[in-house]
Amino acid sequence: MRVAFVGKGGSGKTTVSALFARYVASLGDPVVAVDADINQHLALVLGLEEAPEPLGAHLTEIKELLRGSNPLIASAEAMVKTTPPGRGSRILRFDDLPYTVRTPEGPRLMATGPFSEDDLGVACYHSKVGAVELLLNHLVDVHGEYVVVDMTAGADSFASGLFTRFDLTFLVAEPTRQGVSVYRQYREYAADYDVPIAVVGNKVHGPDDVEFLREHVGDDLLTWMEHSTAVRAMEQGRPFTLDDLEPTNAEALSVLVKAVDAREKDWVRFGHQAAEFHLRNARAWANERTGLDLSEQIDPGFVYGPASLDCRP
Repeated sequence: MRVAFVGKGGSGKTTVSALFARYVASLGDPVVAVDADINQHLALVLGLEEAPEPLGAHLTEIKELLRGSNPLIASAEAMVKTTPPGRGSRILRFDDLPYTVRTPEGPRLMATGPFSEDDLGVACYHSKVGAVELLLNHLVDVHGEYVVVDMTAGADSFASGLFTRFDLTFLVAEPTRQGVSVYRQYREYAADYDVPIAVVGNKVHGPDDVEFLREHVGDDLLTWMEHSTAVRAMEQGRPFTLDDLEPTNAEALSVLVKAVDAREKDWVRFGHQAAEFHLRNARAWANERTGLDLSEQIDPGFVYGPASLDCRP
């Protein structure tokens, strides 16, 4: 199952996504956490001093891996962030995800990587996040497997089709007007694409904060995390285990897992949206960039989901 954590900068989405990943791993389930935020902090929160090898530095290798023997894709240069799989593409199982490292807390970690010296002033961050979108387009995951993506702050993920690649999106919101404003923007953008959103309140100090969130996000409020001295200790680099969490916060993580497990994967919708956003990007910029008609990369005979594993080269 694929889970995204989004929210305003400073909302605590990186911390909450890391706690979620650690909690899932503590249950014995396989989990890959992905740092897709422009501020690369997930490795630190998961107990690593350094982030893993950045996906952005291996984009060509990733494209070569994924295109496999797909006859509709002539080369890695012909692939863009939205390029969908087809018959002959390399379809990944959960354990096939590349460039991951094991963290001390159990989850494997992938990272898009920060800007390089050559990127400054000339590149946008979507060139990095594109590797995540490609990998998710080519991944067949099942219940009991968790991909947890810490997304860029605000509504920036709507600059591509990445926001449709998840089974559930958790929007982390502080009980402030600024915190819920990102929720309104995200809900508005996602409304036409059947993107399921659940709000996770964070840094809640009491009933008034909960009431504020309920007033502004309504039934989308799934649960909330109270202000936590244990989490603050973790963020400051002091010793921390999940057993240090306050009972209400541990229960909130349990609620998140139950919400994810209750979702049914919709491979048909996934495939339709993959094609839709590939066509949009092709018309907007990618055809001109590559000099090709990228609509021809869509394989109408390809079936998303477990059946696609039979198409692997």
